[in-house]
Amino acid sequence: MALGQGAYKPCILAFGADQFDDNHRQELRSRSSFFNWWYFSSCAGPLAALLVLNYIQDNISWAIGFGIPCISAAIALLIFLLGTKSYRYRIKRDEKCAISRVAQVFIKAAMNWRVIPSTSNNNEEEQDTVPHLRSQQFKFLNKALLAPDGSVEYGEVGIIMQEVEEAKALINLIPLWASSLGFGIVLSQPSTLFTKQGITMDRSIGSSFDVPAASLQYIIGLTIIIFIPIYDRVFVPLGRIATGNPSGVTQLQRIGTGMLLCTVSMVIAALVERKRLKTALQYGLVELGGGEIPMSFWWLIPQYIIFGISDVFTIIGLQELFYEEVPCGLKTVALSIYLSILGIGNFLSSFLIFIIQRVTSDQGGQGGWFSDNTNGAHLDYFYWLLAGVNAAGLLAFLCFARSFKCCSNTNRWNLVSD
Repeated sequence: MALGQGAYKPCILAFGADQFDDNHRQELRSRSSFFNWWYFSSCAGPLAALLVLNYIQDNISWAIGFGIPCISAAIALLIFLLGTKSYRYRIKRDEKCAISRVAQVFIKAAMNWRVIPSTSNNNEEEQDTVPHLRSQQFKFLNKALLAPDGSVEYGEVGIIMQEVEEAKALINLIPLWASSLGFGIVLSQPSTLFTKQGITMDRSIGSSFDVPAASLQYIIGLTIIIFIPIYDRVFVPLGRIATGNPSGVTQLQRIGTGMLLCTVSMVIAALVERKRLKTALQYGLVELGGGEIPMSFWWLIPQYIIFGISDVFTIIGLQELFYEEVPCGLKTVALSIYLSILGIGNFLSSFLIFIIQRVTSDQGGQGGWFSDNTNGAHLDYFYWLLAGVNAAGLLAFLCFARSFKCCSNTNRWNLVSD
């Protein structure tokens, strides 16, 4: 499953975005909407499936519950294959693997770090390049173009400037990638700690129905599928009028807004958790080792909703940014790097929880911030820590964004004819 999704997600997203013409104004607008609706379908599909399949597996048959998604996947593959003749394909040159090209640039630049360009080629190295905003950035990589005698190599023997620019494009994204890892850590909390909060709260609706604690995370998916149409059909057109940008706002502005909302979500989660602990103490439920607290689960709804809205801003913004800011040969590589934010964030979250529990628990492993007795734990401290981590990531992101040099086609859409 992990191997399949790791290969499928970045490739299908890049291939879908490739169906829009870079040189057509209306199609550039549509490509911006494509990322919104792609994420909409990525959330709506699993949400609908979980609501239906959970019932089928619990009340009818596990075999049918697994058979339905299997058949659905086969139908989806068939539909995809039926469109083969109508898809747009980028012309593929006789070239090396994208990762191999980039790696070769770094290796060659490292090997030539002591090589001094010959006098006759000093100007050539700087000027004989394709017009590109990043040509004057990361000049140390330009040494990948040099031969051992300081002359510039061309053709099949040497590394061409386009390959150097590809390496520069990836380096340009690394600071933004690193500053987004805090968001990746927070992203893993709704399915774990948020649910742990909900287990101890009053989840009754009416007199006969209790909402399962794990089902509360569906609120995030519902928020996303409600907010994306509003964002795409209301906010984006208004933003185009105000800013002249086909996406309404730039990708950097969108990501920064999402990270800010994510921090707000963690602050609200910490405040709600603090109230929950006070309520448990007030009713004497801490010493009892657990028990349901007379506090409604509705207190958790704001943090879920704000978290869902922050997803719409941050995740879609990251997808679009990492797609737009690299040459066509590196689209899937860049989107894979974007996806690593989510995976590494999960690992960092687990590592933080492990270290903090070791430090805050007693010698027998009891107590601590993540005690099995949730009413005696301190998830609020952890939420404050995550709010601080995400706020620090946001500040770093803003600093890096100020010096980030965009080269995407959406920045020149006013120059493109219909």
